[in-house]
Amino acid sequence: MQLYTQNYTSGSPVHHTPMAVISGYPVRPGMFDVNGATPLQYGVNFTIHTHGGTSCELLLFHRGQEEPYAVLPFPEAYKIGDVYSMLVLGLDIEDLEYAYRIDGPYCPEKGLLFDKKNILLDPYARAVAGQRIWGYKQENAYHARVVKDVFDWGDMPQSHKEMSDLIIYELHVRGFTQHPSSGVQHRGTFAGLMEKIPYLKELGINAVELMPIFEFDETVNTREVNGQKLLEYWGYNTVGFFAPNTSYTASREYNQEGTELKTLIKSLHDNGIEVILDVVFNHTAEGNEKGPSFCFKGLDNNIYYMLTPDGNYYNFSGCGNTLNCNHPIVQQMILECLRYWTVSYRVDGFRFDLASILGRNVDGSPMNNPPLLKSLAYDPILSNVKLIAEAWDAGGMYQVGSFPASKRWAEWNGRYRDALRGFLKGECWRAWDAAQSICGSGDLYGGFYDNHNNNYAGYNSCVNFLTCHDGFTLYDLYSYNDKHNEANGWNNTDGSNDNLSWNCGAEGETSDPQVLSLRYQMIRNACAVLMCSRGTPMFLAGDEFGNTQFGNNNGYCQDNEISWLDWNLIQKNHHLLEFFRYMIHFRLRHPIIRKKLPTAVCGMAPMQTHGSDARELDIPYDAKTFSVSFAGYDREKGHDDLVYISINTYWEDVLITLPALPHGGVWYLCVNTSGDGLGRCFYPQGQEVRVDGSFILRARSVAVFTVMDC
Repeated sequence: MQLYTQNYTSGSPVHHTPMAVISGYPVRPGMFDVNGATPLQYGVNFTIHTHGGTSCELLLFHRGQEEPYAVLPFPEAYKIGDVYSMLVLGLDIEDLEYAYRIDGPYCPEKGLLFDKKNILLDPYARAVAGQRIWGYKQENAYHARVVKDVFDWGDMPQSHKEMSDLIIYELHVRGFTQHPSSGVQHRGTFAGLMEKIPYLKELGINAVELMPIFEFDETVNTREVNGQKLLEYWGYNTVGFFAPNTSYTASREYNQEGTELKTLIKSLHDNGIEVILDVVFNHTAEGNEKGPSFCFKGLDNNIYYMLTPDGNYYNFSGCGNTLNCNHPIVQQMILECLRYWTVSYRVDGFRFDLASILGRNVDGSPMNNPPLLKSLAYDPILSNVKLIAEAWDAGGMYQVGSFPASKRWAEWNGRYRDALRGFLKGECWRAWDAAQSICGSGDLYGGFYDNHNNNYAGYNSCVNFLTCHDGFTLYDLYSYNDKHNEANGWNNTDGSNDNLSWNCGAEGETSDPQVLSLRYQMIRNACAVLMCSRGTPMFLAGDEFGNTQFGNNNGYCQDNEISWLDWNLIQKNHHLLEFFRYMIHFRLRHPIIRKKLPTAVCGMAPMQTHGSDARELDIPYDAKTFSVSFAGYDREKGHDDLVYISINTYWEDVLITLPALPHGGVWYLCVNTSGDGLGRCFYPQGQEVRVDGSFILRARSVAVFTVMDC
């Protein structure tokens, strides 16, 4: 190292005055409080930290090369505390990839895995090199690229939609448009998804939840089963938390990675659609003791991961390792990551995979007041961002209704899924749980009617769903009694066995018109109930037109027709798509479903359960038929907003009576999932059918009523 601090002149710009030459490059101490690689006018600032490491080297590579063209050891003067920082002047970032090597003690039984030969990826890397082509295996070590943010968001304001006003559409970026039938130019990419925005807008959803889009390596566990190449298709093995998945882009974005994703997000926002990211902070792609060491293991293995007393990995994620989320260093990384995606990508919310892990202590025990969850709940940058927990993990912790969320988070409501799946297929003993769930799960979330943040009611705390990426599609839920995961190569042993599904009389594909008619009716039932339940509804992309995974309820490895959406089904099942569109817009037209309104002028209770006779307010625990009413005064429209939903899971027709209304109020039928004999299952505005007092609710059907004048 050549020092020439004597060239420093008082008054010259400090940020580009070199203090030394290392490996031929002029350098100076960097910005210690800015993690990652930051491009500046005169060079690049590199900052990384390690608690247990004893020395650090910066490696510079030409694009695509395996051997570094320069190795820059960090001088001791370029270290403050545990942080190394160096400003390297004169770098051409367009032909640059970088990584680190860190030396330190190697003592696996103490969780120390330092190895000065390991090439390590920057945990704050804004882009990961070598992952551009989907399905192409990266043979070299992971390198990072320096990203220059050139995207202009203009004066686009942050969305302020209430959680209860969202209708969430869960999708896989690649699987959404990869099938040839998608008709898009850029299949399987962010750009391809952008081409489908008109479809999403017409459907009526106002939020998309994207399955993992952080950089991941889909080839990490590549297998071949019956001639079919299987990949880690879903993306739940994160390689880089700050980097977008470059194989989801339609064009190369060297040093401007993320531009296509940002363009997509801005286009969605311009069309009134929020963006929620499915994030995985419970484990990483480094796996267990047999897994590679390319990042956190080589930085501070005993800090970033939960380790047993003998140095092995706790596996509460089911994926080999578990992030030690409540260690201050890991907390800081997660917080900075979410802030980055909120500020630089304008993301509206995050859904946390296996979120119960975020509340575990270093030894895996659950914490009463986890510091990470509290930090996220009260962070000023994240104050308007939706935080959604999958409130369970693979270690057996199940916290639906009790997630330690500082009264700030929402949850995927697993009770809703199970209760409604079971009840709708005829398990009458689930009636109470089903009714509670439709009413917003106030028994789980602290009261039905409270509008204040100190006591969230169900309509802001729970995400209601019947299907998601993990499990059957809605069509398969009513087409298969059992999972059919043979294509996964594990002899059908993987995936859940308890699906609460019903094949309606025939397993799998059939041409029986009675079976098919019942299946479509059951799908309409599920859609109608979901859209008329208090809480935030979410459904899986493709459910609206009967997409199937052919009975596979664990398509994590299926990058093929099993997991891709078949858009040809829109033409085949156009009646189903029209029903979904109607129910989505019906929900949006009736705020009383979504939230409490002022007391109804007609005197009806704000929310109430009913038996087959509306005067029976207490339903039996094993009711086969019940109804739920929502009532309130809509100030914007200047009249009461009343909705009455009736569900009959019995195999015979049931006569129901509707609540009596004062002042000449009349009920009108809006939805009848069994149909009216003329092919109509719903009635557009102005075409609703008047119902006087009573109604025959057909077998295994749902009906929805409103009041035109009260």
